Amino acid sequence: MYLGKNVRLERIINRKNGRTIIVPMDHGVTLGAVEGLINMREAVNDMAEGGADAVLMHKGLIRCSHRSAGRDVGLIVHLSASTALSPHGNTKTLVGTVEEGIKHGADCVSVHVNLGDDNEGKMLADMGRVSEACANWQMPLLAMVYARGPRVQNSYDPAVVAHCARVGVELGADIVKVPYTGDMDSFHEVVSSCCVPVVIAGGERMESTLQILEMVSDSIKAGGAGISVGRNVFQHPNRRNLVKALRAIVHDDATVEQALNIVEE
Repeated sequence: MYLGKNVRLERIINRKNGRTIIVPMDHGVTLGAVEGLINMREAVNDMAEGGADAVLMHKGLIRCSHRSAGRDVGLIVHLSASTALSPHGNTKTLVGTVEEGIKHGADCVSVHVNLGDDNEGKMLADMGRVSEACANWQMPLLAMVYARGPRVQNSYDPAVVAHCARVGVELGADIVKVPYTGDMDSFHEVVSSCCVPVVIAGGERMESTLQILEMVSDSIKAGGAGISVGRNVFQHPNRRNLVKALRAIVHDDATVEQALNIVEE
């Protein structure tokens, strides 16, 4: 029995509580050079020093963000892409391989699937192939699964989110990322249907720091395994302290009030 996957997972998931703080930084392919990700080494350093467990990015940014000093942080290489300029922006295409992730020193790879898109079948097939390669190479797989398509009336509907999470599990993901459903009871139902860790996405920019902290705290109380939040973290004006506050909630069960005090130090 090989233990490679377990060793890699323990670099990004706290072995004591099974939780994680992931900061996605893959936005450049979709949106361009967004605020907060212009200087990648600075961005990664702030996330690492704040206490993030892992950062997530496309393969080309690794050379722009690798640091030879400071606190270590896990690396997740994202294999899916599309741009906001495309008329089919919800259709994700594979732009990397598990083998490339290994060469770059990845602790995990990730794929993005949008259920309900006209090209859903292709994305599911791509995930299936990546899942097989991950099993062969003992590489953990993070699946970002959302409902985005003409038949999707509410992508935050608890039944829809639970369906997304279940697809990730059934196709072999070791960690599943889905939207937060908006309340603890319904999100608990989502988590209960999965036998792997479920982390929440950050979504669009939120109005306040308090709103971010409350969402993360509620998701943890509902049984979630942590967060995979990008813009609401790396674009925050006090992002290093925000990560410290998120770490206090996710890993130390701090209250929202305690976490808010950390951000405002």
